[in-house]
Amino acid sequence: MRRTVSILFVVVLAAACSRSSIDVSAEPDLPELTADAFQGRLEALDRPAVVNVWASWCIPCRSEAPLLKAAHDSYGDEIEFIGVAVQDSQPGAKAFLAEFGLEFDQVFDRSRSIPNSHAGIGTPITFFFAPGGELVRTHNGIIDERGLALGIDELLQSGR
Repeated sequence: MRRTVSILFVVVLAAACSRSSIDVSAEPDLPELTADAFQGRLEALDRPAVVNVWASWCIPCRSEAPLLKAAHDSYGDEIEFIGVAVQDSQPGAKAFLAEFGLEFDQVFDRSRSIPNSHAGIGTPITFFFAPGGELVRTHNGIIDERGLALGIDELLQSGR
């Protein structure tokens, strides 16, 4: 029984880690931003923002990606969605985005200065910002549909 569980774990892990062979060599690199530059960008927004911190090597980030894509598809006209790739490589980050079809704004933060400036812990992290860049809520760790819906609802209610 223990051997079966171990084998099943390895198979699931390998499937989760596998990446399709998407050629992203022609795609431009994600813009690298410092924490200060990113905060300035948030402060210039006239609508709320959902900021998701992720990495291509992060298995929980892979399960969040379709949820964030669906949320962007539903609320992208009302809420700014921004992804922050941390501690990653440009090719890995670009392949992740292509694999999951994440078409909202993305930035690159090799040193984690952006999540660190907002006391974010680990990867993934989802931040919810009011218009003008005020942090409303932080969700450390994987976010589920309910958590994302509550955060988005809070942003939409605060904007009215």
